[in-house]
This record gives sequence, C-alpha cells and structure tokens, in this order.
Amino acid sequence: MELFNINRRRFLQGTTASLALSTFGARGMDLIYPAKTMRVGLIGTGWYGKSDLFRLIQVAPVEVVALCDVDKHMLADAAKLVSQRQKSGKTPKLYGDYQKMLAENEMDIVLIGTPDHWHALQMIDAVKAGANVYVQKPISVDVMEGEAMVAAARKYNKVVQVGTQRKSTPHLIEVKKKIVDAGLLGKISHVEMACDLHMRNNGNPPVQAIPDFLDYNMWTGPAPLRPYDGLPHVRWWRTFMEYGNGITGDMCVHMFDTVRWMLKLGWPKRISSTGGIYVQKEGKSNISDTQSALFEYDELNCVWHHKTWGTPNNPDYPWSFTLYGDKGTLWASTMQADFIPDGKGEKMHFDVLYEKEKYPEDVTEATNPKIELNAAPATRLHMLNFLDAIDRQSRPVADIEEGHISTASCILANMSMKTGRPLVYDPQKREVVGDKEATKLLSRSYRDPWTHPDPKKV
Repeated sequence: MELFNINRRRFLQGTTASLALSTFGARGMDLIYPAKTMRVGLIGTGWYGKSDLFRLIQVAPVEVVALCDVDKHMLADAAKLVSQRQKSGKTPKLYGDYQKMLAENEMDIVLIGTPDHWHALQMIDAVKAGANVYVQKPISVDVMEGEAMVAAARKYNKVVQVGTQRKSTPHLIEVKKKIVDAGLLGKISHVEMACDLHMRNNGNPPVQAIPDFLDYNMWTGPAPLRPYDGLPHVRWWRTFMEYGNGITGDMCVHMFDTVRWMLKLGWPKRISSTGGIYVQKEGKSNISDTQSALFEYDELNCVWHHKTWGTPNNPDYPWSFTLYGDKGTLWASTMQADFIPDGKGEKMHFDVLYEKEKYPEDVTEATNPKIELNAAPATRLHMLNFLDAIDRQSRPVADIEEGHISTASCILANMSMKTGRPLVYDPQKREVVGDKEATKLLSRSYRDPWTHPDPKKV
C-alpha cells in the first residue's frame, strides 16, 4: 500500500501529470482520484501485459481481481508482483482459460497482452462480458477480425483503447502541436517510415516435449498448431506469420498510426507492397526480412520500409517516421524528434521524456520484468486517456476504429506483397475492390473448435 501512495504523490509531481491536467483540465484530478475503484483483469501476463497493468496501477486506484495465462510459471510470477504493487495487497484470482475468467468475475476493465492471433476473440468476448478493453497492437491478424472488433465495441457500447501509445507520447504531442499543427512544415506531400532494427528471430530449435506448466493447445488457440520447439511467448512467436503479420504488422503499425494521427488521415486510397526473405534464409522464420510498402492518399505518399539486416539509413532514427513538407522536414521516433527548416528558420530538437526519479520501479522493470523505459510516461498518459473516455463514454485517442485502420492497412500491405498487385479496400462493403481472390484473404481460417468472428453477428 505504501508503494501505491508513493506512486500517487510522484505522479502528481511528474511531467505526465502536468500533461494530464493540461489535457483533461480540472477533470484530470477526477481521473487521478476517481470516485470508483475500477475492477481490472489481465489476459496475457507476459512482457507487455504486465507493463501495461503496472502503468495503470501507477495512475489509478484499481483493484486487479483476476489474471489469466496459459503459462503457469508466468502467471504465478505476475500474481506475486501484482500483490506487491496494488493498494489492497491482494493476490488476484488465477486462470488458464480467459473465458472462465470473464464468466466468473465482474470487471470494469480488461487488459489484453496476448500474442496477436488471440486479440480479436478476447476483445470481443470481454466487451460482451461488460468490460471496457485496452488491447495491444496490432489489433488483429486479418482484416475481418478488425471489422468484427469495431462492430462489437459499438454494439456493446464499450470503450476500447489500442496500445498505440505514440499518440500519448509527450515529446510527440509537443511535436504535433509546435511543428505540424503550427504549419511549419508547409504542405506535406511525402512521408517515409522505417524500421532497420535486427529484431527477426531466425533460429532452428528442435521439436521437443511440451512442458507440463504450459497449455500449448490453448496458447495456439485459433492459429495453426505448429510443432512445439520451445516457449513461443518469449518473442519466438513474432517470427511466424501463423501468429502475426511480421515486422510490418508489428512495427509499421506504430509509425503509420502516428503519421495518420498527426496528419488527420483515414483509410489509404490504395496499398501496395513488395518484399520477402532476401538475406536471412537460414532458420525457421517465415516473416519477411526486407519489405517496402506504399500507402497512397491524395497528393501524399506514405512509404514504409524495413530490413532486419545491415545498417539503418539514419543511425539516429533506426525506427522512425519522416514528414517532408515544402517548408521543412521532421524526423521523429519514440526517442526524439528534429525539425529542419528549408532555408531560414530555427531548427528544433525534442527529446523523449523519462520519469526515472519519480518512478524508480520503472528502472527496476527495465530488467525484470522487462519494459520499454522510454514508453512508460506515454503508457501512463494513454491509460489516463482510456479512463477519461470510460468516464465520459466517449472515444479514446487510440479508439479501436483507428487501431483497425492502421492494423488493416499493414495487413493489406502484406496481402499486396503476397498477391503481387496493389489493393484498394472498401471498408463499407468490406471487400477488396475488383479482386475476389484478395477479398478471400481478408479472413484467415481458424483451427477447430474456434470460430472466426463475423462483424455482422457479434
């Protein structure tokens, strides 16, 4: 309990609190000290699930009532940490089946930190159970899953916030206000987005016995059942298209979502992509190691590229986006931003916000359990925005529909790479215009007994 009270005092003194109060006005205090204690559940207690939950605990007096994970060891470790963090000191109920958790507990909020292939079913089931949801990105592994998630959020009138917290990243909020919204870039007609991080696992582990503490069938769920070759949930799953959408689905979604937010962009007019496994041919991984994608708008091209080998185009911005205007250029990432005017004008530099002094537990978590230290202030602000939307019954900054547009656009890029042609998606008709073959790819096959969600029947 003492840690919780210390956190509250630190939060009120921190930069994130100042941003919260300036963003939400007098309501900021109501969010920090709400009349009601929210009952919270977490599905997926791994790296980012715990990180999201602990940021929420830092900014709101929530009661974590239940945790769910198919790895009993990970679940037990998370339960111990939660009991040490939350105000009541209680240990949450523990589950291996998320549907049982939803059925046996009345929860105001459910956080979803599972691998991508589980997001859709868990989010839809959670809103049906009466909870508001914070779901990690990308929201889905196919386009129709995303359509069903949006439909479910609207039908059950629940707030669904997506973990694209760049929209709540303090230095990027400042950049949007001082550079983009102020018109310093002039007309923006070209955007580049890139990821040159060496983040593609590419090993050849042998098939082995499934450990007794892991329910591998439940971990796999609706995805194809691969031969077990080690714990999949320690980043190994990200290297397979069976569970996600590769580097484009994992990393482009963040940058593209941020660009769309800054420039007020909706669905692209047309999407095309090329790429494949050009360099890292050894190993089991089946995601592309090299890929380029083009998201077209009126008089604006948004270009993505990633490669998981070699050196970055700009070593200072290995994962970033660049806005090119006729009056200047803006480089931006999760760590910093630089505005370079064309001709006369003042260069401007922006740095990531850390709150290490206010939250020493952030530093501890940088190693165990691992978090992205630079993302902690952004996630705190993102959680406050989520709580504000629940209180107001309004749309959060990273509403599920916005998360769907960004996610589906990346999925469509992968589909373009697979089919070898540009694609035009019609979100009203939920089809790829003039392309029956590509339209069939909007839904993946589910493994029995799971059933793919239908946006018309959620």
